[in-house]
Amino acid sequence: MIKTFELYLILLFSKKILNIFLIFFTLIFILNLFEEINFFKDLQTNIFYPILLSGLNTPATLFEIFPFIFLIGTQFFFLDIIDKNELEILKINGLSNIRILRTLFVTSLLFGFILSTVFYTISSKFQFIYFDIKNSYSNDDKYLAVIKESGLWIKDEVDNKIYIINADKISNNSLINVSIHEFNDKFQLINLINSKKIDISSYEWILTNPLFFKDNKTTQLEGKYLIKTHFDSEKINSLFDNLSSLNFSQLLKLRDDYKSLGNSTKGVDIHLQKLYSLPLFISIMTIFSSIIMFNNKRNTSIIFQILSGILISVIIYYLSYLFYLLGENGKIPIILSIYLPFMILILIASIGTVRLNEK
Repeated sequence: MIKTFELYLILLFSKKILNIFLIFFTLIFILNLFEEINFFKDLQTNIFYPILLSGLNTPATLFEIFPFIFLIGTQFFFLDIIDKNELEILKINGLSNIRILRTLFVTSLLFGFILSTVFYTISSKFQFIYFDIKNSYSNDDKYLAVIKESGLWIKDEVDNKIYIINADKISNNSLINVSIHEFNDKFQLINLINSKKIDISSYEWILTNPLFFKDNKTTQLEGKYLIKTHFDSEKINSLFDNLSSLNFSQLLKLRDDYKSLGNSTKGVDIHLQKLYSLPLFISIMTIFSSIIMFNNKRNTSIIFQILSGILISVIIYYLSYLFYLLGENGKIPIILSIYLPFMILILIASIGTVRLNEK
């Protein structure tokens, strides 16, 4: 009999989570659609492209807010069973509050594993396609920057000149051990330039004592040489911030490429840890929401419950975001930046469970 009631709880809980998921999916899709329509308003395309791009981008946004979907979904789950007086029926049949809490915890944990593997793999692929299509309509489609085992590669076009740039490492605002192939607009080689260090703090790069190779002759320029580009250090680093478009294997490869390039891997490490910790985050949010609902008065209005859930979600989101920034900036260890908010939530939830079975 208890197993039957537990199965009922799992199905009801899953239904509430699905309902909240669909509500958020619809809201995010509509908001994305307005943004894409604004992007394509000056381009000769039909309405199909904004709809397609909105659909491709929505899963990645949803993935970021799944813990809060579970928090609000748990609220609606308890509002349902309390409204139908099913909580008392469950207790009469031997299903304690702790047993209900454990059932929801295990269910959320399983959902978390599915979301962090299957759903994330699908959403990252959709996000990759989204950026691929979006970039084809962007003004920057003729500029390119990629990281490979041989270092950083950049293709740029400025003032009827084409630059193919390769650097071994990025260090602060500088490129280290750089070779630049300079072509005209007909792709005829003008110069091959080597420089041990280039200042890329602005769009006008500063080369110090560069070597020029042309017509089998080598010339070293004493002093500084300037090259105009569409890239600076901030823009180069921002090109690799779209980590949500990479699956697990691609993220691990990117981290290795960052290490070989001498670039910081903190952003990638934090993103990976967020993926690893998602099942735990979802489960904690479910337990946290359950404790709140168990301790709420029965006559509390539904509107108040929903608003409180949204408020709590916002507070937790910004708390987590603050710790992510501290970890990315090196103020605290990355592991601590990810799991310290969880520890705080667990501590608060533990206090609420002290007399839970007396409710």
